[in-house]
Amino acid sequence: MLHIAYVNVFVRDLDRATVFYRDALGLQPQYASPEHGYASFAAGGVRLGIAVPGPEQSELVGRHTGVGLEVADLEAAYERLSGLGAHFAMPPTRQPWGGFMAMVADPDGNVFYLEQVAVERS
Repeated sequence: MLHIAYVNVFVRDLDRATVFYRDALGLQPQYASPEHGYASFAAGGVRLGIAVPGPEQSELVGRHTGVGLEVADLEAAYERLSGLGAHFAMPPTRQPWGGFMAMVADPDGNVFYLEQVAVERS
């Protein structure tokens, strides 16, 4: 059976991105190879890699990733990340299907979903 082992996101500045993913998002670093433009982080059962693309692949930076990150308290995460200067493409919003989510961008404009899975229904 297959399972997702890792997801890579492309960034322009590996050092700046490493600080964001480690310090702002709180992901645990697993591997770093600045000379190869790559670092990875533990993200639950999946590794999240950040990579500096070659010049012919620069269009891979600053995209909607389609990756969802689960948080225990979305409003607290929103306040903390906003205080650190993170840009939100969408603030915490209750979804018509019952979810509670936001969209946050890393320093290179890569957008992630932030979702609080256990939500009280009102």
